[in-house]
Amino acid sequence: MSLLNWSHFLGFARQGWRFSRPHTIIGTSLSVVALWAIALFTTGQPLTLGAILTLALAWLACLAGNLYIVGLNQLFDIDIDRINKPHLPLAAGAFTRRQGWRIVAIAAFLALTLSIGGLWLWLTVALSLGIGTAYSVPPIRLKRFSFWAAFCILAVRGVVVNLGLSGHFNQQFDGAGIPGPVWILTGFVLLFSIAIALFKDVPDLEGDRHYQIQTLTIALGKPAVFALCCTLIAFCYGLMIAVGLLALPGLAPSIMIGGHLVLLLALGWRSRRVDLGDKGAIARFYQFIWLLFFAEYFLFPLACWAALN
Repeated sequence: MSLLNWSHFLGFARQGWRFSRPHTIIGTSLSVVALWAIALFTTGQPLTLGAILTLALAWLACLAGNLYIVGLNQLFDIDIDRINKPHLPLAAGAFTRRQGWRIVAIAAFLALTLSIGGLWLWLTVALSLGIGTAYSVPPIRLKRFSFWAAFCILAVRGVVVNLGLSGHFNQQFDGAGIPGPVWILTGFVLLFSIAIALFKDVPDLEGDRHYQIQTLTIALGKPAVFALCCTLIAFCYGLMIAVGLLALPGLAPSIMIGGHLVLLLALGWRSRRVDLGDKGAIARFYQFIWLLFFAEYFLFPLACWAALN
């Protein structure tokens, strides 16, 4: 490959990475691995090549589904993203609409094809794609309404992914039903996803207002939504600390209490440093919220493992 072609390939790969919205790719990857690990621990499944292949297939199917959802959203938000997120490939003109549609179509095909090996997995992917389509595509375009936009995000991240993948992995490993720790994780992610859904509109105020996207940030203002989201996340951590204090089966109390106390303190420290008049500072805090979300998919498998040892 010539130097020119190699440079073109690297440039396309960089834009493709931006198009995939990396924070969602990381979140999806962590959730798949965490739910697989919890299934391993709770069913007693040994770490075999078959178990690893089960993880790999589910991970690739979910990554493809994730790419479809975020790509479709960008295709219908190009004008808004030119104001809110001008660095994204379609808004910046690095990708054409035709290229975007090709990527999205291939991603949908791969997601549905790779998931046909298990009913739970296929239903998880199909429901996620359906909700993602309703979120972005006219005339439904649920993202126009703050309640339904939040519903879509928490339905996929909170319910469909956690319960669907847990059902899939437990079925593959001959487990019985969905284990208790996954139900607790699902409840946590449901509440946490509400905070993500509400806060994601805070840095996008200008573009949403210009294109008449009705969000809670426009209705209540940045300070009120910021305070609401931080309070909701703190409440989530309080509930998980209570789970640890109650010593519920399958989750090590020391991990649940200590880990969530550390995250709660980190939230309090970081939230005090945010300048709501600085769009960049708001965007960075939004990324920090995603880091807190990612941390949960480390804590729960660790708590499950520690409870068995």
